[in-house]
This record gives sequence, C-alpha cells and structure tokens, in this order.
Amino acid sequence: MITRLLSGDLPRSRILAALLIMIVLTLACAPFLFPGAKALNVAAKILIFIVLVASYDLLLGFTGIVSFAHTMFFGIGAYGVAIACSNLGPTWGALLAGIGLAVLLSTVLSVVIALFSLRVRAIFYSMITLAVAFAFQTLASQMSSLTGGEDGLNFSLPDVLSPSYQLFERPLFGVAVDGKLITYYLVFGVTVLLFLCMLRIVNSAFGRVLQAIRENVFRAEAIGYNTVVFRTAANLLSAIFATLAGVLLALWLRYNSADTSLSFEIMIDILLIVVIGGMGTLYGAICGATIFILAQSYLEDLMARGANATQDIPVLSTLLSPDRWLLWMGVLFVLSVYFLPAGIVGKLRMSKR
Repeated sequence: MITRLLSGDLPRSRILAALLIMIVLTLACAPFLFPGAKALNVAAKILIFIVLVASYDLLLGFTGIVSFAHTMFFGIGAYGVAIACSNLGPTWGALLAGIGLAVLLSTVLSVVIALFSLRVRAIFYSMITLAVAFAFQTLASQMSSLTGGEDGLNFSLPDVLSPSYQLFERPLFGVAVDGKLITYYLVFGVTVLLFLCMLRIVNSAFGRVLQAIRENVFRAEAIGYNTVVFRTAANLLSAIFATLAGVLLALWLRYNSADTSLSFEIMIDILLIVVIGGMGTLYGAICGATIFILAQSYLEDLMARGANATQDIPVLSTLLSPDRWLLWMGVLFVLSVYFLPAGIVGKLRMSKR
C-alpha cells in the first residue's frame, strides 16, 4: 500500500524513511504539539515551501532546466486568490475563480516562455527567465488599482476559513478548533496530495524521459523524443504546481504583495533548499524546506540566547550576535554543500542505512 502510494519511489534508506515520517507526523500534529502563532506559521510555511521547492525540483533536478521565473508563478497563484476575493467577496466561488484564472495565466505564460526560449542555450534561457521575473515583479508593484501596489492586498476568505469561525465551542486537546486550524489542515492536506502527484509524475514514463533529457539531451533526441515538447511540458507542470503553492500562501496569510510572493529572495531560498535537500529526489524538498525554514525562523533567537549566555566572553558573544545570523546561515550552507554535495537525501541514500 505504501509502495503504491509513493509510486514505487521508496526512500531507500532507513534513516531517511524515519526522518520523513518524523517530519510528516510533526507537521500533522504541529497545532497540538507547538502552541503559539509563530510555531503554526513556521509549520505552514514549511508545507507551502515543500510544494514550491518540489515543483522547482521537477524542473531543475529532473529536467536540468535552470529557471529564475519560478517565483513569478508562485506570485500569480497568490495574486489570483487575493484579487478575486478582494473584488468578488469572501465566497467559495470567488476563491475557485481566482485559482482557475491563476492556473490559466500560468499555463499560458509558461508555454510562451518555454517556446520562445527553450531552443536557446541554457545560460540564455536562465537570463530570459530572470528578466521576465523582474519585469513581472515591477508590473505587480506598479499596478496599484489591481494588485494594491507596494501595500499589497488584504482580503477575507469564506467564513469557515476565517479565524473568528469556531467549529466547536470547547477546545480540542487544549487547542481551539477555529478557522485558522481548519486552514492549516487544508494546507496540510493539499500539500500531501500535490506532493504525491509530483512523485507520480517523476516516476512515470514521462518522468523517465525528463531524466534522459537531463542526462543527455542529444541522446534523447537521437532516440526519437521531441525534447522541446517534453521540456515545455515540464515547464508547464512545474508552473502549475508553483501556482498552487502560491494559492496556499494566500489562503494562509490572507494577504499578498510583490515582496511576499514575487521577491527574488524567495528564488534564492528555493535554490538553497533544493541543493541542501538534494536535487532530483523530491524528498529533498521535505528535508531541505524543514531544515532551512526552521533555521531561518529560529536561528536568530538561538543566537540571541547564546550571546546572552556568553556575554562575559567578548569575542564569542560578538560572533553569536543575532545581527550576524545571516552570516551563520551562509556558513551552514557552505558546509552542507562541502560535506553533502548530493544533498541530505542523496547522502542518506548512498550510505545504505
């Protein structure tokens, strides 16, 4: 049953399997295990980034395409929900309309970008996608009447997803079953479903062709595959999944702006997580997103405590200053690349443990 659910792509490492099970169970029980708004926000962000990073791994890790326009599709999904709910009201119809229009726009843009640029060399394709991403971010910032400009859009969702909604009068295991909790489990359920869909895609005949293109595009063409068609399809699927990740972000935050979903910093985070977790594995999205976002969210707090504990040691307390948390994030990334060039998942699979 588990083999069929995972499309035959088992972790192939007992340590990796235990780590994945622990992460999934922790995320499933996060509202009850870690009370507080920050912990729940971190858990939700991990879930959203699992979908976003896995969708990029579908493009980079399995097809060998380096694109910098991934956050554009992420932003389209978030803006689709935000604009629809802001203009049509907090209804399920508005929500579905926003999702549908966002997916349609992402489909059109991904195909157009792919057809115009996948015939050029890889570096030129990357530059084209980078230019498109920056142009789209600028456009979203300047179209104030539609996107809210720099201020972004605040919007409401259907009542059942509103924080003020109470499903039960009494708390369940000490946690109020409100709209926020329902939204979290909606995000969790959709994340699991989308991840299993991507796992199925990469383990299908289509996914094997993508891997053949990644390994040797000329050999794949010699066999008879139209590589432009397959790479365009990979772009399309990756864009749709990224758009749905943006939808999840909008559902959770009930707010969106260019900085929230279109920032180039998000693109850098995606690249770092893919490398840390392991390219071409999908499971790397789960491990990498969890470790990276936990470090991003709590490293500064841990360093502040360390600085206070070592305040009598001038050099050490200075190094542990919370103002230097980005420096230590960089050090951790360099060490992970040096000692784990294949990523966490790749290393664990090679260890055969």
